[in-house]
Amino acid sequence: MKRLLLPIAAMSILTLAGCANTSGYSGDVYRGSQAKTGQSVTYGTIVAVRPVQIQAESRAGGLLGSGGGAIIGGLLGNQVGGGSGRQLATVAGALGGAVAGTAAEDATNRVNALEMEIRRDDGTDVVVVQRADRQFQAGQRVRLIGSGASMSVAPY
Repeated sequence: MKRLLLPIAAMSILTLAGCANTSGYSGDVYRGSQAKTGQSVTYGTIVAVRPVQIQAESRAGGLLGSGGGAIIGGLLGNQVGGGSGRQLATVAGALGGAVAGTAAEDATNRVNALEMEIRRDDGTDVVVVQRADRQFQAGQRVRLIGSGASMSVAPY
């Protein structure tokens, strides 16, 4: 029974570890609060494009990766040795599993993105980072929608 629960628990935890909602980093997705509101539009030309990554925040605050990893590591460690050696292996497995689970969750929650430097028609420059779900290139004319902390780039 124990041997059957371990793979099921591992698959469940790893599946849930990648639960960050990354669609909000797209230039094509609006938050509900942005609907039915006027947004400013400016125009410009892309000067430079650089591939980057966005580290998305986990909805569970990292608890799934570290907690799930600790449980799985502890279960695996508990299969080793006997007596006090088993207890030490369980603790070591739980600690190692927590570290590995956190790293796995962080890697799962990374989003490929583009950092675009854009020269607006008024001569000012702005840098916008958004999910790489469209192709943009230097020299391309674009629309800048929004302002401040809520700006997206769209083809012109």
